[in-house]
Amino acid sequence: MFLVRRTFKVKKGTSRKAADVISQIGTMYEEAGLRTHSRVYISGSTVPGPLDTVYMDWTEEALRSAYRSDNPKPPQEDELFAKLREFQEETSIEFYEMYGES
Repeated sequence: MFLVRRTFKVKKGTSRKAADVISQIGTMYEEAGLRTHSRVYISGSTVPGPLDTVYMDWTEEALRSAYRSDNPKPPQEDELFAKLREFQEETSIEFYEMYGES
């Protein structure tokens, strides 16, 4: 099993607004049956960590291409990512192999 974590660097002061949109994106994928439940969290506001940063993580049984032919695109995907672009400056993704019971 793998943990996938996407990090979003967002415009100054927009962490909570961006986190709301990112949460909606996670819910969209979960409701479409394309992803497990995701967690969204921020740093640099009331806790230590990089300022204006939002994280989303979820688990996957296997790492597969997002561009594979059997991966349908949810209808609201373009709209939600357009909203996110209002806040996002950059993004990165990390993959971790999990050990033991999760």
